[in-house]
Amino acid sequence: MARSTTFAQLLVTQLRDLGVERIYGVVGDSLNPVVDAVRTTDGIEWVYVRNEEAGAFAAGAEARVTGKLAVCAGSSGPGNTHLIQGLFDAHRDGAPVLAIASHIPSEKIGTGFFQETHPEILYRECSHFCEMVNSGEHGATLLHIAIQTAIAEQGVSVLVLPGDIADEEVSAPLTRDLATELGTVQPAPGPVGRLAELIDQAGNITLFTGAGVRNARDEVLALADAVKAPIGHAFGGKEWMQYDNPYDVGMSGLLGYGACYEAMHEADLVILLGTDFPYSEFLPEKDVKIAQVDSDASRLGKRISLDVAVHGDVALTLQAVMELITRKKNTRFLHRMLKQHHKALTGVVSAYTKNVERMKPIHPEFVASVLDDLAADDAIFTVDTGMCNVWGARYITPNGKRRVFGSWHHGTMANALPQAMGAAFAYPDRQVISLSGDGGLGMLMGELLTIKQYQLNTKIVLFNNSSLGMVKLEMLVEGLPDHGTDHADVDYAAIAEGVGLPSVRITDPKKLRAQLKSALKQPGPMLIDVVTNRDALSMPPKITPQQIRGFATASTKIVLGGGVGKMVDMAASNVRNLPR
Repeated sequence: MARSTTFAQLLVTQLRDLGVERIYGVVGDSLNPVVDAVRTTDGIEWVYVRNEEAGAFAAGAEARVTGKLAVCAGSSGPGNTHLIQGLFDAHRDGAPVLAIASHIPSEKIGTGFFQETHPEILYRECSHFCEMVNSGEHGATLLHIAIQTAIAEQGVSVLVLPGDIADEEVSAPLTRDLATELGTVQPAPGPVGRLAELIDQAGNITLFTGAGVRNARDEVLALADAVKAPIGHAFGGKEWMQYDNPYDVGMSGLLGYGACYEAMHEADLVILLGTDFPYSEFLPEKDVKIAQVDSDASRLGKRISLDVAVHGDVALTLQAVMELITRKKNTRFLHRMLKQHHKALTGVVSAYTKNVERMKPIHPEFVASVLDDLAADDAIFTVDTGMCNVWGARYITPNGKRRVFGSWHHGTMANALPQAMGAAFAYPDRQVISLSGDGGLGMLMGELLTIKQYQLNTKIVLFNNSSLGMVKLEMLVEGLPDHGTDHADVDYAAIAEGVGLPSVRITDPKKLRAQLKSALKQPGPMLIDVVTNRDALSMPPKITPQQIRGFATASTKIVLGGGVGKMVDMAASNVRNLPR
């Protein structure tokens, strides 16, 4: 039954009833009615972040690990414009997030009033829905549309809310039914049949997987077995497809490793499964047929011309395809790629194993490999953009229970720490580990105060090399002297202690394992400041004239060199299992 309430109270109650447990933001002026509604509503809390950008990152991370709607907010003008970086990240990675962008008084809009911006214009590029509330009754309708759109489109919705309208009384139902459990896309028979024909006609087939195979692992493995296909993956597919995979040939792209690139280029048919892989330069250019399966039809053919495009859920599509294809018997291509993968991995292992326990400053790959050994089986890892992406790709071993994610599509600095906050709020009893670079941590270091205030179970493993390592690498590969990348050493452990956050500073490689093990076992938050070698960059194995400007434009066509952690063991096991 309808009853009179303020729109702010209706908004907060509706979110609470939907299962939203918190709103990330910074209190202030036009946002105050919403904050006060949170204060008086059981079952939902206000999380005080130090920068609204971090609040948006945290909401995006919470949405990614739970699959549910998460919410952030910013006050008028600067408060909500701070949100935009984290919203871009959430939107591009398909995280259902509602952003409440409060606004100046409605009668002042368009007058150049204090803190006036136009959020409904600013957020268009990073949202599926962005509209301004014109009245309380109007807001009740827009709230429903905004929430439903964020859930249905798996991205960001923005509700622009003038402060006076937030206080306006409204008579509206406190709950509206929402479709929170989404169905799956059944592929049409025609494209499925064409894909099956293409598979039967092809001799050598490679499967390339992305985040869209999350619920299709069994189906992907079954298809690989049926057609004797190696399986490669983008970073988004690593956590779902790398582990216990007898067909694994590694990862392609700028951070890639193994034989994935060769497997795609030497195949007759490459099937892209649930991936919006942006680096088209790494995809086959000619003489290879390409098929793509995705539940989002807008992604089909976006990166490369297709011979067959299938709009459908990956699992449902592969189930239908398996009923139509003839099993293949020839394993020569698969076995050759598995051997090539093993050879490629063993050829670079020495990058971190040679004298690594005596290297000072500590070699970052050694840190990542030890961390992988010590972390919990169901740990959630968030990974900073830059060299931490390389260490995460190479060393964090998935097992079906761990989660690993970063700013995969937006590629922003400073994402790992606030994303770890969102993950820790969502799962307070799980180990959450942020792989942070000192550049990223320095950018949003104020969030150490947030972690301390809420005693989040977050371990911040800091790769402290006093350098912007990825930028240094880009400059070197382009043939430029690195400039502006290095800075004076900073004792971040001391800074953490200054804000009351437990910390440890690790400088001796011989003590690394023991100190890291002890720190990870501590309850609650901990900053683990590991002083690493700024010159330990994961360089391409060779540089040609064509590669001088290659790294920044992805024209290198080869993967970065470096260690590969436990992946070499799995590759060796797969090769040992091949028939002699």
